[in-house]
Amino acid sequence: MELNTLFQQAVTDSKELPDKPGNNVLLQLYSLYKQSTEGDINIDAPANPFDFVAKAKYTAWDELKGKTKGSAMQEYIDLVNKLKG
Repeated sequence: MELNTLFQQAVTDSKELPDKPGNNVLLQLYSLYKQSTEGDINIDAPANPFDFVAKAKYTAWDELKGKTKGSAMQEYIDLVNKLKG
């Protein structure tokens, strides 16, 4: 199967996981998804220092800077498959 097809299937599967992942895993999924679909981070850091969720999401995505979309897709697929058990 083509990587894009496998990625789209993993995105669908991620919404139907048997157990809700913890916050760290959710941040991993978020950042890998954003890197896969948009590439390197392209937004400004959150202005509100007390918006901890936005800051965590920004930081997680920013840490993937330079990772190729294909590599991020494969990591996303692997993570979702691991979570599916």
